[in-house]
Parts: sequence; C-alpha cells; structure tokens
Amino acid sequence: MKFKLLLAFSFWMLLMAVSCNKDEITFDAPSQQLRFSADTVFCDTVYHQVRSETYLVKVYNNEDKDVLIPRINLEKGSASLYRINVDGKPGYDFKDVPLRKKDSMYIFVEIAPEATGPEAIAEDKILFSSGAGQQHVTLFSVVQDAEFFIETPTNPNVIATHTTWDKTKAKIIYGNLTINPNITLDIQPGTKVYFHKNSGMKVSTGATLNINGALNDEVILRGDRNDLDHDTLPKNWNSIRMEANSILNMNFARLFGGTRGLDMKQNTANIRNSFIHNFFEYGIYAVGSAVTASNLVMNNCGESCIGIFRGGNHSYTHATIANYSKSMGTFNRNGITATNEWKNASGTTEQGALQRLDIKNSIVFSDRDNSVNFEQTPGQQFEFMIQNSLIKYSGTTEAGFNFDTNVNVVQSIKNEDPQFLNYFAAKMNLRVKTASPARGKGNVTVAGTVPMDIVNVSRTTNPTLGAYQ
Repeated sequence: MKFKLLLAFSFWMLLMAVSCNKDEITFDAPSQQLRFSADTVFCDTVYHQVRSETYLVKVYNNEDKDVLIPRINLEKGSASLYRINVDGKPGYDFKDVPLRKKDSMYIFVEIAPEATGPEAIAEDKILFSSGAGQQHVTLFSVVQDAEFFIETPTNPNVIATHTTWDKTKAKIIYGNLTINPNITLDIQPGTKVYFHKNSGMKVSTGATLNINGALNDEVILRGDRNDLDHDTLPKNWNSIRMEANSILNMNFARLFGGTRGLDMKQNTANIRNSFIHNFFEYGIYAVGSAVTASNLVMNNCGESCIGIFRGGNHSYTHATIANYSKSMGTFNRNGITATNEWKNASGTTEQGALQRLDIKNSIVFSDRDNSVNFEQTPGQQFEFMIQNSLIKYSGTTEAGFNFDTNVNVVQSIKNEDPQFLNYFAAKMNLRVKTASPARGKGNVTVAGTVPMDIVNVSRTTNPTLGAYQ
C-alpha cells in the first residue's frame, strides 16, 4: 500500500513539474522575418464547387527564441475562395500563433470555388503580421465553370440526342458516359473534357464522335487531376471506346494520361493534327478497324503507341510516332505493332486480313532496339508499305520483315537518330533539330496530300518527315 501511495505521489509531482515547465515557456514577438517554403502556392485548375487537392506552406522560425505570431489571416477574410488550416485549426483568421525556436509549422491550403464565368483567376494572400513587418504568401488558381456527367445505379449517363459541347464549361465525367446508337456528339474548339479515375466514354454502334478542335484552340481530353505531376502519368482514366460501325472524326485534339487512348473495334477513325501520349497500354488500340491519320504526334505508351489487331486498313502520313519513357521503362514500348490475330474476351483467337498499312513521310522511333513489330500470320493477307520514313529497326526477327530487301520499304532510313528537340513527357517537343536526318527527306507528292504541317507551316517543298516541317 505504501508503495502504491509513493508511486501515485511521484506521478503527481512529475505532472506538476511538467505543468510548471510549460507555464514557464515565454513567447516573444518576432524580431526577424519568418521564412516560408514557397512565396506563391499555385493550386492547379479547379472546377465549379469541386474542392481542390490540399497544398501546404511550411513556416520557419529561424530565431533563437520562441515567438508568438500576432496574426495570420487571409487577406480577403471570410469572402475568400480559399480556406487555410494553421497548426491543425481550420479557418481564415488566427491570432497569437506560437512557433518554437528553430522550429516550423504547416499551413494547409485548399479552394472550393463558385465559378463566375467560363474561366477566371482566383487569387488571395496569407498575411503574416508582426513587429518584424508584414509578410505574405500568394495563393493562385484558375477556376473553370463545369458541367458534370455522373454515372450512378439510377443514372446510366447517356447522350440520347444530337449534342454539341463548347468551351463555355469544362465537361467532368464520372463513370462511363455513353453516346447512344446513331447519335452524334460534336465537341467544339477549346473544349476541355476531364475524366475521373476509372472513367471513360463509349461511342455506341452507329454513333459519331466529332472532335473539332482548331490550331491554338485544341480540344483536351485527359484525367481530372490537374496537378502538374499528373500531366506525365498514365492510367488516370480509362479510354474512349469505339463500338462496331461507329465513327470518329478528330482534328486538333490532345488525348493523354489514360489506360488506352482510342479503344476501337471494327470502326472508322479519321485523325488529323492531334497528339496522343502518356497511355499505360496503347494510344490507339484498333481491332479490325480503319484508321486514316495525318499530322499525328504520339509518345510514351506502355505497350505500343499504335496496336493493330485482326488486320484492318490503316494509313499514317506525316506522323511522328515516338516512344520514350522513364516511368514505363520495362514495358514493350513499340511504335507500331501490327498482327492479323486478336484474342477476344473469351480467349478465342480471331483472325482478319491486314488490307493495308501505309507509313509515309513519317518517323517511327524510340529508345528501344526496335520500334515496329509486324506479326504476319501464314495464309493471311498482310499488306504494308513504308515509304520515305525514318524507322528504328533491329532486325527481321524482332520487326517481322527485312528492312533492306523488302520491296514494300521504299526510300526509307533506319536507325538514324531523328534528333527530337525534347522527347521527355514533361516538356515534350517532337520537332526535329536543324541537322536531323529527317529534314528534306519526304516525298513531295505525299507531302502534297497534307500540304500544311501540324502548326500550319507549308511543307510543299523539301518536306521534313513527321508531323512538323
């Protein structure tokens, strides 16, 4: 019993000592300016009434004393579109905030705005007031008005009448959005279409998807995470799935950051002046389909930029098909894969003739040993032509054809570095340098069928291979 009383007495004495020490801590007004981890917080583009990701600012006390910051507040007060959390407490105005010597604290920032127009700037400041003078951290974000398409058990999320989308509102898709059979969706210049994780679009049998971008006013289709690191990451959304006998017309569009870009089965696609990049599997996955593409730029796709299965009819003119990646370095990363076979959902192998695969005035290159893989099934038609193109080629075994002796390889170049300005996803620029072997090597007649390059520069004389003159 005495031992228990002694233990209890010792505990209370220790608690009183700790309490006394805490009470003895003194906090002074800062005599030096605070230091911040950033002077500006750029919150990525946010949408009407959708809460942003949480961003942080770290505040440092470099003094050899504990300080009490008299006030930390948002300049616009309760009217601000931002909210902050200071040392674990949410709000917009804080008084007498303690910060120990040589220590730091976090301020968390988020925004959930009301849009007042198609696109606006939201700006505010976190003010720090003390005897050492007023300091601030700027908060900055772009706010877009948005229209939401949300699939639920009671809402199948379909477009059932002919519809036009314009850029007055971003389109945010949760789940799958389906264009009903024989319905047309027109997407006008500058429209931004964002897909939530595991979301996508289905174009039903007989439906038409017209993506009508313009030079310097492209249609953007991507994941809904706008923070900068997600611009270079795949698998943020699923795909645009084209059902049999559907039609895609795409001009001046940019698709990126999903699992598959265009997932096509027995349909027709006409693609011009477009970018398809950063996809986990394929940028174009085409089963028994017809694809005609010009001024197409592709890069950074895990399996292959273009996957052609069960034959079909394909033409790529003045295309730049590169495949460079750090994030998917262990994948196959072909430029073009073509085969007459395809395994359906039940695992049964289906076959179909490759009626035509034309690669003209193009570049198909990568940092792998080979950028093309043709698998020609015995007894099945497999027609291809590589004309005036620059190809990464490692040999018959890997590529499936002999570059040097095949009569279907005409005036083409193998294994010479095209000298891209920048092939890395974060700052992708697949123009070629002045000394590139792709300069002036295009066929003039072929160039005449696509007389302007992807940025509207004439290529009717001395055409350069690829999408850029």
